[in-house]
Amino acid sequence: MAWQYTKGLHDIGNGIYAYLQSNGSWGWSNSGLIVTGEDTLLVDTLYDMHLTGEMHETMSRQVPAAKTIQTIVNTHADGDHTNGNGFFPAAKIISSKSTAEEMQHTVPPQVMANMLKKAPPEAYMRKTLGAFHFDGITQRFPTETFEGHTSLSVGAKKIELFHIGPAHTDGDTLVYLPQDRVMFTGDIVFAEAHPVVWAGPVSRWIYACDFILEQDVNVIVPGHGPVTDKSAVATLKQYFVYLFEEAEKRYKAGMNALDAAYEINYEMFSSWKNPERMIPNVAAVYREISQTAEKPVIHETFALMSQWNKKKAEQADATSHR
Repeated sequence: MAWQYTKGLHDIGNGIYAYLQSNGSWGWSNSGLIVTGEDTLLVDTLYDMHLTGEMHETMSRQVPAAKTIQTIVNTHADGDHTNGNGFFPAAKIISSKSTAEEMQHTVPPQVMANMLKKAPPEAYMRKTLGAFHFDGITQRFPTETFEGHTSLSVGAKKIELFHIGPAHTDGDTLVYLPQDRVMFTGDIVFAEAHPVVWAGPVSRWIYACDFILEQDVNVIVPGHGPVTDKSAVATLKQYFVYLFEEAEKRYKAGMNALDAAYEINYEMFSSWKNPERMIPNVAAVYREISQTAEKPVIHETFALMSQWNKKKAEQADATSHR
């Protein structure tokens, strides 16, 4: 089935829905709704209270049972999947233990709000995150955690949770509905966009792709991008295998990670959004090869990605004027 990539609630069937934001770039994440009778579960919330409230209003209008969200599963700790938790003060929140620990150390929404206010209009942060409202967010952290694997039910519907990270983050979790052959992947899958490796290792992300490909799954709801199927996962695996091989060549040749990111040819993925993410992704390969445990400094990484976009724009402009 060809899924429309439009904003709003999409009916996957049998009480399963995907809420898409039809952009997929920085902060524009997807969510999911699972309903059996009056039992409800939400897979992830959105980046701010306004967007989460808008999503909940849409869900409640189309699926009346969604007026009361009983359970939330957070697939990982990033704010664009967790900042809206506070919109549901009575809901039980489940995550992997690693996600719960990571959430305690992520940049608080109010700090993000202050950073945005101080950023000049041309700043990369303002351009990528300026549409979000970080003021007024009440953070809610998981009330229950698990390690490895656990299962739960929404009515008679069985749901399997697999802690598949570290990859994108330490706590990445897959939400699998085996009877329906549907999986919500969080940011283990970015569809039609370059993924971003914050935690790594990249080899673990390749393993996560293999794990998904081995499951009996027809429909995949990614953390960002359109609803898809296993073909997107196979392409994502190809991306990481290629990235690792190309970065490893340059590491062995003595090239630094930043220069390697600029040199690697990513034309086969030229239709994907956010190519600037090659910078943290190549750096992640370098960390893995060198067995360096230190994670990237986020604001420094964003500064480098901003430079990437600026240089690529200058190159494109120079080419067009030849």
